[in-house]
Amino acid sequence: MTVKNSLFVFLFITSTCFASNFNGYKNPVISGFHPDPSICKAGEDYYLVTSSFEYFPGVPLFHSKDLIHWEQIGHCLTRPSQLPLEKCSVSGGIYAPTIRYNKGIFYMITTNISRGNFIVHTKDPTGEWSEPVWLQQSGIDPSLFFEDDKCYLTVNPNNTIYLSEINPLTGQQLTTNKAIWTGTGGRYPEAPHIYKKDGWYYLMISEGGTEYGHKVTIARSKNIDGPYVSNPANPILTHSNVNAQSNPIQGTGHADLIQAEDNSWWMVCLAFRPQTGQHHLMGRETFLTPVKWDTNAWPVVNGNGTIDINMNVPTLPIKPVKEVSIATDFNEKILGFEWNFLRNPSINNYSLTENPGHLRLKTSLIKLDDIDSPTFIGRRQEHINFEATTSIDLLEVLNGDESGLTVFMNNKSHYDLFIKQGSKGSRLLVLRYRLGELTYLAAEIIIPKRKIYLQIKGDADFYSFAYSTDGIIFNKLHKMDVRYLSTETAGGFTGIYLGLFMTSINTHSKGIADFDKFTYLPGNQ
Repeated sequence: MTVKNSLFVFLFITSTCFASNFNGYKNPVISGFHPDPSICKAGEDYYLVTSSFEYFPGVPLFHSKDLIHWEQIGHCLTRPSQLPLEKCSVSGGIYAPTIRYNKGIFYMITTNISRGNFIVHTKDPTGEWSEPVWLQQSGIDPSLFFEDDKCYLTVNPNNTIYLSEINPLTGQQLTTNKAIWTGTGGRYPEAPHIYKKDGWYYLMISEGGTEYGHKVTIARSKNIDGPYVSNPANPILTHSNVNAQSNPIQGTGHADLIQAEDNSWWMVCLAFRPQTGQHHLMGRETFLTPVKWDTNAWPVVNGNGTIDINMNVPTLPIKPVKEVSIATDFNEKILGFEWNFLRNPSINNYSLTENPGHLRLKTSLIKLDDIDSPTFIGRRQEHINFEATTSIDLLEVLNGDESGLTVFMNNKSHYDLFIKQGSKGSRLLVLRYRLGELTYLAAEIIIPKRKIYLQIKGDADFYSFAYSTDGIIFNKLHKMDVRYLSTETAGGFTGIYLGLFMTSINTHSKGIADFDKFTYLPGNQ
């Protein structure tokens, strides 16, 4: 199995997105860990990218015809030469991509925190993207704006938005950096995007940090390099005020605007959904809202600057996409786009062909606790209520080899349900919690040497763990509070992955684990 785009052919669509004819839809439109959305339009087609941090391939790429139903068509960064992630830090790697389309070419600009800012491009977004061209401008959240034959870069080093002209195909800087706006006084002014409408240049940013105080603000000027005048009604989007303090959506920000085929305006933004107290686990997700933008006026987001789960608004003509299967039976030749690795994988540790109908994982000395690339492949948790089940059989294992299912936030925050080869040939089922600096064994029982089914159920407050020897009757083991894996406890910018893994303490182990099915079932939301 390789890691090129051609390896990931199954289309991905979030099952939390439902449209009601021409009168409304449900947020988020892309659920689970999909932060920092950016959007562009090419003809009647819309394309959207999100951040991926330390996961590989990088920068998931989505397509839609109606802004509501999205299917994943690939990743922008599919090769290690585009995306070096070796031992990158937790929540390192890729920050805040921007996608733009100009004269037949798609451009994606982003930041690899350990390397700097770069651009890749393509004429076919479903195919391979170019090798990166690196920029000399520092900062994060870079964005591009095309006008006539010029391309402008906005970026935000030092809590200030800077503008320069560049060549997007070579990365060459053509003019000096100029500071154009510092925002309205909120901390971390970031995510700058420029739009031109009615002879005005509008500069939209986010402020307040990607937390509960997040907000979107905007300024405008008759000249692209300013001076920019702030909208008197800023912020144009925030849930930090009283009118949204009880909203199930929080942390709204990092937005991008698009004008649809019918000339209506829309905004995509990130936000998160707290589920137990003020804790959230699925990371920041992608939300959609209409925008009223009259001639020579300021944009108004959804009437009052807030968004909702149930958006009872007129929509574009609905064009649903093919839904992804709830089960991966590993009979396919290549895995769906929803599956990711941690950092740059040792690809020889994964196979769909050595035992057809199974995903085979091979041992690695690298642990889930390490800042490295263990034998791990996972998919995002996309629903607060869900059930995930897999089956596993171990072969050629030595004492200390282990493989199973993990609820993974980061290397210091994960819950693991796995099979372990014990001493004297015994085989154990183990439930282990990694909680910061602490490791706790919640269960360890002897099991038969055969295929075992592992199951995790999630709800607003708990993850519950169970196992079965026949796949029908499941024996409950334990449940654990979700808060210890939340962003508020574990930190970082990512969300929960449900991962399959294998690791060993034996240098000479040739152990393997065969998974013959993985099922992810959304529950009542």
